[in-house]
Order: sequence, then C-alpha cells, then structure tokens
Amino acid sequence: MIGAQRYRSHTCAGAAEARGGSVRVSGWVHRRRDHGGVVFIDLRDRSGLLQLVFHPEAGEDVHRAAGALSPEDVVCATGEVVA
Repeated sequence: MIGAQRYRSHTCAGAAEARGGSVRVSGWVHRRRDHGGVVFIDLRDRSGLLQLVFHPEAGEDVHRAAGALSPEDVVCATGEVVA
C-alpha cells in the first residue's frame, strides 16, 4: 500500500458504505466520552466525523487505551461498521 491507503480503507464519511463489513479509519480524536464503561470516540478526518465505540468486554487493553485518549490525538482503528 502506498501513502494514506496504508492507514485507511475508508474515510470517516465513507465508512457508512461498508456497513456490516470491516474498515480501517485514521484521524484525530475530536471528542471522548465515557458512559458507564463504554467509551465513545468521535474520530475526525477531512471528510467528516465517525463515532468509534469501545466496549470493555471486547478487550481490556484496547478499552483502557481508548479511555486515555485526548482531543487531537491521532489514531488508526480497525473494526466492524454497524448502524
């Protein structure tokens, strides 16, 4: 892969077209919220915003890392697109 394609399969705005499939997205943390253990990250790239959801049962290390993110941190995430 060359350039940005190594870090993303879809843009934040384009991830919806892969509903039900897996995507890799990259961008900046716009906002982080913790709602009773579930961490929500609003990921921003130049195309728009995408909400990432981290459940504690999906992996303790990943959940802890998501909870420690701050605005403007740069991340790359891979996961399933759900409605």
